[in-house]
Amino acid sequence: MSTKAPRTGRLARGAIAGLAVARAGAAQLSHHVQALTRSEAQAEQARTAHQAKLGRILFAALNQLKGTALKASQLLSLELGFLPDGVREELAKAHYQVTPLNRALVIKLLRQEFGQGPDELFAHFEPVAFAAASLGQVHGATLASGEAVAVKLQYPGMAASIGSDMAMLRTLLQTFARGSDSLPKADIVERVLVDIEAKLAEELDYHREAEQLHWFAQALAGRPGLVLPQTFAHLSSKRVLTMQRLPGMHLNEWLATGPSQAERDHFGQLLFDTFLFSLFELRRLQADPHPGNYLFMAEGRLGLLDFGCTKQLGEKFCAGISGAWSAMLCQPCDLDQLQQIYLELGLIAASLSKADFREQLMPALAETLAWQTAPFAVAVYDFGQHPVMPRPDPAQQRLAVRMLQSVTPELPYFDRAYLGLVLMLKSLGARVRTSNQWIGPSTKAPTP
Repeated sequence: MSTKAPRTGRLARGAIAGLAVARAGAAQLSHHVQALTRSEAQAEQARTAHQAKLGRILFAALNQLKGTALKASQLLSLELGFLPDGVREELAKAHYQVTPLNRALVIKLLRQEFGQGPDELFAHFEPVAFAAASLGQVHGATLASGEAVAVKLQYPGMAASIGSDMAMLRTLLQTFARGSDSLPKADIVERVLVDIEAKLAEELDYHREAEQLHWFAQALAGRPGLVLPQTFAHLSSKRVLTMQRLPGMHLNEWLATGPSQAERDHFGQLLFDTFLFSLFELRRLQADPHPGNYLFMAEGRLGLLDFGCTKQLGEKFCAGISGAWSAMLCQPCDLDQLQQIYLELGLIAASLSKADFREQLMPALAETLAWQTAPFAVAVYDFGQHPVMPRPDPAQQRLAVRMLQSVTPELPYFDRAYLGLVLMLKSLGARVRTSNQWIGPSTKAPTP
């Protein structure tokens, strides 16, 4: 675990970014010069090694900057098909980096927000955080009433660093994109980065997170087995969020108790049903796929935590997912319907011919689409047997990237949330009833 605080000084952060840009530019130049003497067989291997090197350069800079830069790294690593695997796998290391605050900074933050330190605000306050992530950490505390609470504290300087960190990311990706066909079009890259920047700003506003938590608590109130923590407004601010501390275990702790298959299936069904209900009925997702956001509680209840990253979905997008995945599950796949839905969602251009869609784009996407839709091909699916996510063939990934016209704003959040769901269910080894009214070989897409 790293114990260094995030670099908040503009000059220090600028120096780190500048060095990373210079290193990426030098690596890119060297790669192109050496490419002149490589055989075709050597070219793909060299390309993969070069992508991994660029990923290491980018991650090294983000890891020094920490904070919003590290969070952006996490989000980019979850963009399926957006970055080459070599880069994406390096950025995924950001999920294992944390930046703990020392006691003095904790006291300073609470005094800045409430004019009092932890000893005045709480009957008891645990000085060591029990959870930490890229933007903040969580401490246990007890109210005067005796109720146990969790106090989420934001690291200092986060909001001020968003603009400079995203500027660095843009420059690095532009450096990587020069002479490369492995990234989507520049306007697509920019849209994704603008969206990440907006979401980072939202995640740094704990007032908004409290509002989202309250919204989901009301929307899911009628669904048995789900528990969401209550927040305490008088002990919350834009940089501090105090909420009930739910009793329960995180995934690995719970699995270590040796739960039965029936218990695994129960919680798996809760997770799966909540995802579909949120997607198609609420049209709003908790879009941060992380096992730490769930608590396995007594009496088969599931605690839902962390609503900093949520996304409201358009009716057209939800209908598109229903129609596209249902078309893929037909035997044979309804390619005409699928192409029409991709066109309506703006994923492909109207100029893409039926032949190119069938003979080039679909083969390039086939493995990933099959991995996504396999659970819906049967009434009950054993996620313990679900294969690992396929690694796309580099040449086919580049082909798909060239044919991608645009990215609908909801798609990255849907991909992240679904990936997180599948990984949770696989870890549980859950057998889940996947038959539903929205996705299936005979399901018709709802009318937008």
